[in-house]
Parts: sequence; structure tokens; C-alpha cells
Amino acid sequence: MLKFSKFARVFAFSGLAAAAVVVACAQQPPSPSPAPTQPPAGAVTPVAPGTPAVAPASTVAPDAVVLTIGERKITRAQFEALQTDAAPSATTPDKKRKLAEQYGELETMAQEARKRMLDQSPQAKQLISIQVDNVLANLLAKKIQDDAVFTDLDLRAYYNAHKDEYEEAKGSHILIRFKGSKVPLKPNEKDLTEPEALAKAQDIRSKLVAGTDFATLAKTESDDAGSGTKGGDLGSFRRGQMVKPFDEAAFTLPIGQVSEPVRTDFGYHIIKISSRTSKTFEEAKPDIEKQLKPKMARDAVDKIKAQSPVTLNEEYFGK
Repeated sequence: MLKFSKFARVFAFSGLAAAAVVVACAQQPPSPSPAPTQPPAGAVTPVAPGTPAVAPASTVAPDAVVLTIGERKITRAQFEALQTDAAPSATTPDKKRKLAEQYGELETMAQEARKRMLDQSPQAKQLISIQVDNVLANLLAKKIQDDAVFTDLDLRAYYNAHKDEYEEAKGSHILIRFKGSKVPLKPNEKDLTEPEALAKAQDIRSKLVAGTDFATLAKTESDDAGSGTKGGDLGSFRRGQMVKPFDEAAFTLPIGQVSEPVRTDFGYHIIKISSRTSKTFEEAKPDIEKQLKPKMARDAVDKIKAQSPVTLNEEYFGK
């Protein structure tokens, strides 16, 4: 969707086409205006020095003209529809004024272009067609997502198929890096080869199994500066949040046991998991609803795309 915040770039690329699209949008019937809300009794709205006195938006009728550009008149309802669609963050008076000024500049140039019959040129018609296609495609995508509906059975089926995504573990680790590790070498520390790092990790594990305190060793031996100062504590993390070898170990290791050294690109990890939990369906339901609607929309879009396959000329585009 064309965004007003990109006006400068639009002018540089295809001002006439963009203008036609935005003007067309502005000419749509105004959407119902929400019921005005009353401020708390005694509330005073601060006004910046030099700001022209403007009646509060709630007192301006939806069909009242709030912007005039040449002979073109735009009502409050039309302007707010444009603002909601193109610049939803423009909610303060200053931002709305800036938005109106930018739109005024765009519309002024578009009006002059029409006077010069530039909108009748083949180039303009092609650019306008592209911009209209872009608007329509975005409107369709939004409608598909808004219309996506699902039942409690759909939510539960998704939960059952993705239960592992709602697992969470809490634990600690000690990291021993080796040459080429993504973790920086500590000052005055030897850059261990991989076999040397593995041997050191195995020695540390032996001490832990023999009863040495995990946190104490993590503070002195771990190459993970972030968790090392906290005794190796990683806090809670979800399945899939860590690199794959670490993740697999963390979610299969018996609670309270010390793992064998686990190799990743960071080095060798000695892992100890203190607890694992899994969200119930009711706990996960809000997250599933947020994930499922966009997924259903994507599936619907994929079906539409499949109905009109796109073929590229490989002689021109290459393979």
C-alpha cells in the first residue's frame, strides 16, 4: 500500500501514478466516524506556542471540509480514512498537519499534470496500472486475513501438531570455545584446538559429576561471558530458540543430570537442565490464534497464486 511517509520517494519514482492511486482512494465513500469521546472533566489540552487555534476533532462533523487543494475538497471523514490507511501513526495535530501538507503538495502536482494531459501518456497509464494493481493486491491480502475464521477444533488441532513449540526449559551451561569459535577469546587465554577444548570440557564434566558446584565452575571456566558471570544460568528458553545440537540435548536430557560435552559452532557445552514445562492448550490458545490467522491467509494466497502460475522467460531472466 502506498504510504504517505514515502511521498518524496514516490515523486522521484512515479508521482503521477501515485497521485492517481491516492486521489482514487480519497474519493471512496467516507467510512462511519467513531462516536466522539469526551475528555475528563477539567482536562486541558496543551497547545504549543504559535500553534493555530483549531477546534477539537470531535467537534468537526465528518462531512465538514478540512482540506482544500485547488478545487478539490476533502472532508474530515475522507482525510481520516486516508490517514488510517497510509499513515496510522500520524495521530497528533502536528503530524496530521504535516500529512495534510504532504498530500496537498502531491495533489497539486497531480492536478497540474492532468492539465498538461500527462495522465493520457502511455507511460503514465502503465505506471498507474502498476500502482492500482499494487493497491488491489494489498486490499485482497487484507480482506483474506480479515475473513479468515477458525474454530476451537482448528486451534486444538494446531496445538496437537505443534506441541513441542510450547515447551520451555530452564537451565545452565558451561562453554569451552575452540579455534574458529563464534565466541571471542578471553584476554590471556590460550586458543584451544578442538581436541584440547573437548578434553577440557570432559575434565570439567568429571568434576561436576564428582560433586563440584556447577555455578562455581561456570564463573571460572565458561567462555560464555554473558551467562558465566551468573554461574552459567541461561534462564528460561523455548524449544527451537537455541542452536539445534544444544536444543536437542536441552529437551531430552534428564532433569538435574550433567550432559556429555555438546558440540556447536560456539564450542563444547556442558548442560544442566533444572526444569522443563509445557503450556497447556488454554495457555497456548492466545498465541495460536495470533499464528493461525496469518497462516490461513498465506495458505489462501498460495491457492490463488497456484491458479495463475507465473512463467519467466529464462532466455531473458536467466535460470
